[in-house]
Amino acid sequence: MTVPVSSILDRKGNDVLTVSAAEPVSRAVAVMTEGGVGALVVVDASGDVEGIVSERDVLSGLASHGTALLERSVEQVMTSQVRTCTPSTGTTELAETMTEGRIRHVPVLDEGRLVGIVSIGDVVKSRLDELAAQAESLEAYVSGTTY
Repeated sequence: MTVPVSSILDRKGNDVLTVSAAEPVSRAVAVMTEGGVGALVVVDASGDVEGIVSERDVLSGLASHGTALLERSVEQVMTSQVRTCTPSTGTTELAETMTEGRIRHVPVLDEGRLVGIVSIGDVVKSRLDELAAQAESLEAYVSGTTY
């Protein structure tokens, strides 16, 4: 049995830090630093997802362009082909998608509207909690005790 992404969002909340594609990379770095996050969802004026910018994108850009990158627009470093999921996506499916695509952050869309973001850490924690609950249930079954 797999847990839906909505369960992760119930636990961690639906807050998503965003940035516009036109803002400078330095602003994205500041927002990530202040928010303690590794990625921002890039949205347009109506809130539609245009891309995602991560620490990895910034580091890659710095390696190519030096500190001049910080004055360039987020659009020039963001990943525009964003993999997303829905609240009903299962954590097993999402873990596979993230592992295969080497993706650490996935925006959650509900009917096209941004409702959250899930990190690989969120998925791992959810899977560990699920496995612990299964182990506890099996142990109770085998020992004949009820919790």
